[in-house]
Amino acid sequence: LHLVALNLPFSGDMRADFQCFQQAQLAGLTSTYRAFLSSHLQDLATVVRKSDRYHLPIVNLKGETLFDNWESIFNGNGGQFNIHIPIYSFDGRNVMTDPSWPQKVIWHGSTANGIRLVSNYCEAWHTADLGAMGQASPLETGKLLDQKVFSCSHQFIVLCIENSFVS
Repeated sequence: LHLVALNLPFSGDMRADFQCFQQAQLAGLTSTYRAFLSSHLQDLATVVRKSDRYHLPIVNLKGETLFDNWESIFNGNGGQFNIHIPIYSFDGRNVMTDPSWPQKVIWHGSTANGIRLVSNYCEAWHTADLGAMGQASPLETGKLLDQKVFSCSHQFIVLCIENSFVS
């Protein structure tokens, strides 16, 4: 399953699932992509189909392995990954080195186990208000689910996950 970033950073007011769907289509990817975010409807840990959570590796746009499988992201270690394996945007840029993302931080709105944090997910990703808070992770930590709180006015990386494998 591919883990890919949106082509631009976003504040806490985003239509992330729609953006993931649209940018995947524009990039010629035929699978369904969902935002790597907890929402008011779903915890991050359950975004990928149950049947695909254990046996498929999580890879970047070029097929390099980031995680052994979806479940391994939520084992309590904060989604530890090798920071030397790039995360690419749908248009092929490395989010860790490209200046389009000045802050190397991803939104997630979740606990380290992928459960939604209702107090820290920018009002279900509907506000960029300076006073509202969102859970995010600085990628330099080598963790997708580091537990840092930021104002929803920040513009951060938004990741998308291919949520079902189509052969």
